[in-house]
Amino acid sequence: MPQLISLLNDRTTPFHTFEFFPPRTEAGLVNLLDRIQRLASAPLPSPLTVSVTWGAGGSTADKSLELAEQIVKLGLKVILHLTCTNMPKEKVDQALEKCKSLGVRNILALRGDAPRSEEYSTDPNPQPDYFQHADDLVRYIRKNYDDYFCIGVAGYPTPHPDSETAEKDLEYLKIKCDAGADFIVTQLFYDVEGFLEWVKICRRKGITQPIIPGIMPIQNFASFRRLVNLTKCPVPETISSDLLPISSDDSAVKRYGAELATKMVKQILESQLVPGIHFCTLNLEKSVRTILENLHWTNSNVPSINKSPLIRHNRLIEDDQPQTNGAIAINGHTTANGLGSGHQISDLSVSPSEASQLAQWGLQHHSLPPVPKKGGIQGGATSNSGQGAEDSWDEYPNGRFTDVRSPAYGEIDGWGSGLKITAAQALKEWGTPTTVQELSAFFTSYLRASPETPTTPFCDLPLSPESQTILPHLLELNSEKMKCWTVGSQPCVDAIKSEDPIHGWGPRGGYVFQKAFVEFFVKEEEVQKLKEKVELKGQGKISMYAGNKSGSFRTNTEEDTVNAVTWGVFPGQEIVQSTIIETESFLAWKEEAFDIWTEWSLLYPRHSPARKLLESIAGEWWLVSLIHHDYKDKEALWRFLLDE
Repeated sequence: MPQLISLLNDRTTPFHTFEFFPPRTEAGLVNLLDRIQRLASAPLPSPLTVSVTWGAGGSTADKSLELAEQIVKLGLKVILHLTCTNMPKEKVDQALEKCKSLGVRNILALRGDAPRSEEYSTDPNPQPDYFQHADDLVRYIRKNYDDYFCIGVAGYPTPHPDSETAEKDLEYLKIKCDAGADFIVTQLFYDVEGFLEWVKICRRKGITQPIIPGIMPIQNFASFRRLVNLTKCPVPETISSDLLPISSDDSAVKRYGAELATKMVKQILESQLVPGIHFCTLNLEKSVRTILENLHWTNSNVPSINKSPLIRHNRLIEDDQPQTNGAIAINGHTTANGLGSGHQISDLSVSPSEASQLAQWGLQHHSLPPVPKKGGIQGGATSNSGQGAEDSWDEYPNGRFTDVRSPAYGEIDGWGSGLKITAAQALKEWGTPTTVQELSAFFTSYLRASPETPTTPFCDLPLSPESQTILPHLLELNSEKMKCWTVGSQPCVDAIKSEDPIHGWGPRGGYVFQKAFVEFFVKEEEVQKLKEKVELKGQGKISMYAGNKSGSFRTNTEEDTVNAVTWGVFPGQEIVQSTIIETESFLAWKEEAFDIWTEWSLLYPRHSPARKLLESIAGEWWLVSLIHHDYKDKEALWRFLLDE
């Protein structure tokens, strides 16, 4: 596999790269591979490379390497992101050796979270981090692998939160480049003029490496607002004023995001200051496809790549008969067509080789590949069949409660899991709780919109207007008396217009529906009481999921039960289910939820009262999710929970 720098040297026209993260579920992985195939197939141009992200501390190490391996099998060139702090040096070595075995020669060297001091370590016998900064990783790779790897580093048009000043941030970038970096990929931005000026400053500072700007299309207003809050990147007033009138129309926001990104790319490339563009996809397809089409970057001569193992419906296995006179034998019949050997002529059949591939996949993953939903998101447009067909069935508000088959399942803003703010900011806003009473006071302070508590570890934005409609119920649950600390909830909604500023989503002209649900942490003894109450008083209208960090799990639902909790009916489209809660999605989120408690505890010294309290919550308490299925009774769930 060639190095990125040699690919750049061979090009005379602009290029693009894609960035994907490892999906949380096996079904998501299968569908992501199919999505990558489409985005790399004619009429779209193939990306120069595909980036695979790596969770801080190596949290996604195995899944990142698995995804990289599968993308290599698709015939695409890979850049593996690699962080280096708060994890054993051996994990870095293993990742680099795995890359060598796969032929991956491109690494994006990143620091990850700031290294923890001995006092804050998770290890009772801590060893100092081998790596402290990204430049340490760059030097290490150069020392041990010479020029085998092409090494990239991150650049920040808006200074990194840990940098004292913009000037210092540029100094750190120069240090990384001087350590042996070959190229730079930037953090996202929306101020193009500011970015271009930053590139010019980099050049004046003696930074000569190619700079590849990171472009993240706006997918919906909520995720955009959250991401801007996290990255602190400036947003031109024109963008804010454009978005405000359409903020409750997801379809319009997505269209605007693609149009804005198209304009940004054109302006950036016209400057001739950078050689290409890096698209942060959030594992979604529609926006980047639209941008490439808007740019007229189409090429019908792009060679096809290997298909991912995806089956869309039951298909007959073709007879393995020789072809004659340009015809293809299918199920005992010869059908003439213009396709060459190896191409199917019918969506109703599958070649013997592909059937074998699917069977091997099923044996490996103990299940059949999932069937993706089809259909576009605008005006009832549905995707066409064929290699270049768009798959946009999961384009509406994604996050931890959408369809587990989505490649984007569990990702709300592209920031990954874990704490969303710096340690210093967290300590200022969250204080130092040492008792459960103080934790109840902390969560209720957030719900009351106290200036001292603008965020929690589970929510980096103020309480939403929708949650304000059930605020009295949430306050009672989080009170010192009940100690049910809520981290997710919604009211029930019955056929409210999709353009409603509080409850609406999706394109205009539709109606949205919601079942009430609430999710909270409680002591173990309360879980059994809740389960008995559901059985005695739930009248079959309540679904319950409960689990703890150690893996214990309780539910009153049958196996494979799926609960559509939010859905919409829009003109010219089939019903869209944007929020789904089921066992697999609950268990996946449960793991992340308890990890957040653990990460919160790491803000405090070992053996401190705050650390001990938060570790005990993570280790002993349970996460519970309750869904009430009568969406016409607005108070049903809250009566069940709060009435004696």
